[in-house]
Amino acid sequence: MMMNNVLGLLQQFKQNPMQLLLQRRLNVPQNMMSDPNAIMQHLLQTGQINQQQVNQAYQMAQRFR
Repeated sequence: MMMNNVLGLLQQFKQNPMQLLLQRRLNVPQNMMSDPNAIMQHLLQTGQINQQQVNQAYQMAQRFR
């Protein structure tokens, strides 16, 4: 079940990243939408996500490789 949810979110993000970010109430400037690293840094610097969340996302991504 969790795997399907993650894959669904990934597909939604690929199709429309801004929509997914807004649904999650994450604020990212439009000019960053093409740079995942810039998005992550912005979210970290503005306190919208924390380092633990980033680490968990990286760990999850490693499982898909």
